[in-house]
Amino acid sequence: MKQPIDLQELTDRIMKELQERLPQRESVRQESPHSRESAVPAEAPFLEEAPSPMVPKPQSPEQLEEWCASTPARIGVWRAGTRPLTRAMLKFRCDHAAAVDSVYGEVKRETLEHFGLFSVDTQYGNIENYLKRPDMGRVLTDQGTEKLLAECRRNPQVQIVVSDGLSANAIERNLPDVYPALLDSLQANGLNSGTPFFVKGGRVAVMDHIGELLQPEVLVLLIGERPGLVSSASMSAYMCYRPRKGMMESNRTVLSNIHQGGTPPVEAGAHIGTLLRNMLEQQTSGVKLVI
Repeated sequence: MKQPIDLQELTDRIMKELQERLPQRESVRQESPHSRESAVPAEAPFLEEAPSPMVPKPQSPEQLEEWCASTPARIGVWRAGTRPLTRAMLKFRCDHAAAVDSVYGEVKRETLEHFGLFSVDTQYGNIENYLKRPDMGRVLTDQGTEKLLAECRRNPQVQIVVSDGLSANAIERNLPDVYPALLDSLQANGLNSGTPFFVKGGRVAVMDHIGELLQPEVLVLLIGERPGLVSSASMSAYMCYRPRKGMMESNRTVLSNIHQGGTPPVEAGAHIGTLLRNMLEQQTSGVKLVI
């Protein structure tokens, strides 16, 4: 039986093949007396994180290069007549499809088993309901509550929770680096953790319900962020000192944008441990925490 191909690997392969099939230069149609008719440079591949500007004969090439180098956002992509360039349009559609797949995807059972994470559900029901009713992703089902109380250690110093959130791809991509680094950081900071587990269909505030049940000193929730057109695999780490129902959002500390093009996953895991130690020392989190 053939091994399944990773979605991102397949996407990269297709985009590379399309890139090779495109003509080396795309001509640009003159649209007004003030626009220049020119050819678009062919050096900008699909998969660059910060693509070179494709604007022909810009008034300030240095400024445009600086802007493009400062952000992975789509600037300097130019056009062919009234439409986007073929390569820019295909890259947009590729990134949009990756974002949709992240929302509707699932974390593999093998991934959870590898890290020894059992799974519980929130009351989200299904993905359509999850998107329309965020409140239902903040509360565990009765079965999930019973499983948590049966299998988890109570009153841990640190409780680690993982959830797919809005991007299963973020967990698949980043957990293999974040989780071991976090465990090493906890050990280095002299902290001990409770029983880790996975929450399917979780929202950030599910940590409050978990806090009520397990009564941890601090809790860290590793959760998939809302995917965008720059990255579909971005993770956040939400942390809270003694989370309880009714907790204000300002009492949460968050380390966001964890992915290969943002905060490096290994570095994030190490930093989370330091933040949790600070919370325990100061007995607070969120805006009151002195970092």
